[in-house]
Amino acid sequence: MNRNAIHPYAKIARDGIWTHNPGLVQLLGLCPLLATSNTLVNGLALGLATLLVLTMSNTLVALIRPVVTAEIRIPVYVIVIASLVTVVELLMNAYFNALYMILGIFLPIITTNCIIIGRAEAYASKNSVPRAAFDGLMMGLGFTLALVLLGGLRELLAQGTLGDGLHLLLGERFKGMHLTLIPAYQGLLLAALPPGAFIGLGLLIAGKNWIDARYSARPATAATAAAAPAR
Repeated sequence: MNRNAIHPYAKIARDGIWTHNPGLVQLLGLCPLLATSNTLVNGLALGLATLLVLTMSNTLVALIRPVVTAEIRIPVYVIVIASLVTVVELLMNAYFNALYMILGIFLPIITTNCIIIGRAEAYASKNSVPRAAFDGLMMGLGFTLALVLLGGLRELLAQGTLGDGLHLLLGERFKGMHLTLIPAYQGLLLAALPPGAFIGLGLLIAGKNWIDARYSARPATAATAAAAPAR
């Protein structure tokens, strides 16, 4: 047995969160990613909703794949996803109404999110239920991570805070509870506007690519040092 082999579930986790991150690498779901990431809380809320739908849809697609023919698979997947999105919408409207109103149209269009349909077609329809469910969870976590990082960056630059509006997600006990990292900050308006979302996403992608480049250069440097003749 190859000790260097990666466990299948570890590979799924690494691919979803980092290597093939839906938002930072595959650049899928950019419309909600850019539009709702003006604060950390808004990004986290949409990310969790997407994660829930993605995990459940992958699970259901893997369950029904033996009885769904190739000719009707895409319409069936869309019906499954739309049903799950409707459930999530109703729950958010009932228990998180303020966030439901803020996220607006970007909740129902989770149905057409390329990440969810793509994972249903490319992975869930070809793998077992446990792996499909875990893939949905990890891809959802990766997308949520991108939303939280972008939302946090934009909120910090626009308001000098992190976690403003936390009570919308966690209840009235958390009203007014947030981190003020830059006191008496006048704010950078650009960060709160749509161009700021594109610039922020570009910075996050550049940062990830820089980390990947540094990490991939380490083995090459170590191998070169080992091959160098001793003096």
